[in-house]
Amino acid sequence: MNPLWPLGLRLFLIGAPLAWLALFFGLPFAMALVISFGSPSGGAPPFRLDSPGLAAWRLLVEDPVYADALVSSLVMAGSATAIAAAIGYPMAYAIARAPTRRRNLLLVLVMLPFWTSFLVRIYAWTALLRPTGLINGALEALGLIDAPLALIDNGFAVQLGLVYVYLPFMVLPLYASIEKLDPALEEVAADLGARPAAIFLTVTLPLTLPGLAAGALLMFIPASAEFIVPEMLGGPDANLLGRAIWNEFFSNRDWPATAALAIAVVALLAGPILLFQRLEARR
Repeated sequence: MNPLWPLGLRLFLIGAPLAWLALFFGLPFAMALVISFGSPSGGAPPFRLDSPGLAAWRLLVEDPVYADALVSSLVMAGSATAIAAAIGYPMAYAIARAPTRRRNLLLVLVMLPFWTSFLVRIYAWTALLRPTGLINGALEALGLIDAPLALIDNGFAVQLGLVYVYLPFMVLPLYASIEKLDPALEEVAADLGARPAAIFLTVTLPLTLPGLAAGALLMFIPASAEFIVPEMLGGPDANLLGRAIWNEFFSNRDWPATAALAIAVVALLAGPILLFQRLEARR
C-alpha cells in the first residue's frame, strides 16, 4: 500500500475488508462455535445453552457415521481434483498457447457453464445418466449393451458431477500461470536436446506449480463439502460431509451437532490453505 496515501484512506482500505470478514464470517463462526457447546432441544430455537458441554463434539468422535463421511468426502474430493488436474492442465496449456485472438473465446467457453444455474446443470446430468436416459438409450440403440448401465446413484456419478462442476476452477488458475510462462524457456530446453516430456517435467510443471496448487485448493475445498452433487447423483449411500450437515440440521434438528461438524470442516479445510500460503511465502 502506498505510504503517501492519506491515513484515513489507508485505514479504510484495510478496515473495510476486515469489517466485512468479521461481520459475515467471524460473527457467524463465533455463533456456531457457541451453539456447538449446547444441547439439542425440541423448542425454538432447537438448542439450549443453560448447561454447556462437549456432547456434540464427543458425538463427532464416537459416531462412525461422521468419520465415514469425512473419509468419503476427502477421498471423493481428492480423486476428483486429481482427475480435474489431468483434464484441466492440457486445456489450460492449449488456451495459453492459442493465438491471441482465440484466447478470449476459449476462456468464455470454459466459463460458459457458470451462466447456467448450478441446480439445472446437475439435474441435466440426472437425465443423461439414469437407466432410461440419453446415454443408456443411445448405447442400447447401437447394440452395445443389453441392459442399462448403472451410471447414477453411485460414486462414479458423484465423481463425474464434481469434475464437471468445478473444472473451471482448475483451468483458470492454471491458464493464468501458464500464460505468464515465457515460451522461450521451453524453446531453450528443446534446443539443448530435451525431449517434450523432459521439458514438461523440468521446466513447465515446476514453474506452473503455484497455478496448479491454487486450482487444486479452489476445487478441493468446495468439493469436499458439496451437497447438491452427492444428493442428486450419489443416491442414498453417498454419505458425504455436505449431506451429513444437512441431515443433522434439517432432519434431526440437532443444531449443536451441526455446528460442531461445520466448525470441524472449516478447521480441516483451513489446513491446506495455510500450507499453501506458507509455501508461497517461502517461494
